[in-house]
Amino acid sequence: MKTRTLTYLLILSSLSLLSCNGKTDKTQSTQSVTTNERKVETSEKTKATKVVPPSERIDLKNKGVGPIKEVVLGEIDQNLASKGQEIFKNMCMACHKPTKKFIGPAPKGILERRTPEWVMNMILDPEQMIEKDPLAKELLKEFNGAPMANQNLTQEEARAVLEYFRTL
Repeated sequence: MKTRTLTYLLILSSLSLLSCNGKTDKTQSTQSVTTNERKVETSEKTKATKVVPPSERIDLKNKGVGPIKEVVLGEIDQNLASKGQEIFKNMCMACHKPTKKFIGPAPKGILERRTPEWVMNMILDPEQMIEKDPLAKELLKEFNGAPMANQNLTQEEARAVLEYFRTL
């Protein structure tokens, strides 16, 4: 009887060990697969959620907040662009460089990313834009909380600056 009991115990122990080892191996391989799948998912999510800074984001629907509701652009008016360049040099160059980021974003290519109305509204009333326009709020964060100064330009001066931006 003792022999039989020992035999049963030995068989049960062996089965128990084998079944545990089998499960452990399956669990480990499943975890490895799961881990690999998670890595792939994480990698794919990282690629899919690449963050584009607001200054590089394209938004050609937002007209901003302010008095400018529609701007019609035709051929570049060189005289108006020259006036705009002069205004830009006198009023804007302390914070903006034409072709590179400085304290504020570079205006080169701005009309490929923003509507003319948005640009003019930002020039005319940056305080209101920062307060009410989501993109302007994001730009403020991107540029370390340095708000654009209101230079109190007229609509004609802002339009001239916009025309200058078209020549960059």
